[in-house]
Amino acid sequence: MGRCVIPAAEKILDREFPVLDKGFVRLVDYMGGDQRIVQAARVSYGEGTKTVRQDAGLIDYLLRNEHTSPFEQVVFTFHAKMPIFVARQWVRHRTARMNEISGRYSVMNDEFYVPALEDVAEQSTDNKQGRMPDPMAPDRAEGVRSTIGAVHAQAYAGYKKLLEDGTARELARVVLPLSLYTEWYWQIDLHNLFRFLKLRLDPHAQKEIRAYAAVMRDLATKVCPLAFESFDRHLWGGMRFSNEEMDGLKKMLKGEHHGLTGKAAERFTTKLDKGRQI
Repeated sequence: MGRCVIPAAEKILDREFPVLDKGFVRLVDYMGGDQRIVQAARVSYGEGTKTVRQDAGLIDYLLRNEHTSPFEQVVFTFHAKMPIFVARQWVRHRTARMNEISGRYSVMNDEFYVPALEDVAEQSTDNKQGRMPDPMAPDRAEGVRSTIGAVHAQAYAGYKKLLEDGTARELARVVLPLSLYTEWYWQIDLHNLFRFLKLRLDPHAQKEIRAYAAVMRDLATKVCPLAFESFDRHLWGGMRFSNEEMDGLKKMLKGEHHGLTGKAAERFTTKLDKGRQI
């Protein structure tokens, strides 16, 4: 079997898809697709690609039973532009290969992330690393945006002055804030992309990185739609339950109370609610 060429993927290849106010994601290249997954899985007993229905069944079986190596045969290369604070969350997924623009070699552009009015909110009262679901009043939110913009202007003016005074680029960049836009090429296989998307599409993830994950998911789906059908069914739409929670489910099927209390009951009902929303 030669190189997989997927017409739907070829149509969006190397196109910029905007994210946030100044960012984007591009699918630069891909290797493999649904056919590559089934070919890799069937190589052990010498049979090639069968019908689409049989391929879909095999892919679903592999994902459902966590046979992950065939999914590693599919590889994506993305070019992304994002604020540094998003990149620092993103880079925690240490299962990809990346190359980022360097402020040691390049003069950084005057491009900073300013949240949209509807994305400005107060600190959450029950989540130490998140914001309240409802936005601030428009007048307060505009004040926040104005403060952010003023800090950006001051920081970049200081950066330019340091450069003009002959300061080394690697030192001048230390005054630039986390809202500065950076860029990188990011290459990852499908198995690990699934893991990335499951975490970064979750409502508990920061909204800004969820925006990037959503675009990447849409682009990758063009390459292997059958695999993403199984992803939606088992990983994104599925749920993992503990032994105690499984006992609770069995009781509920009998018409009884699940028997969990406190935080355990709260986590259990949250999982059930998420399952109903998907």
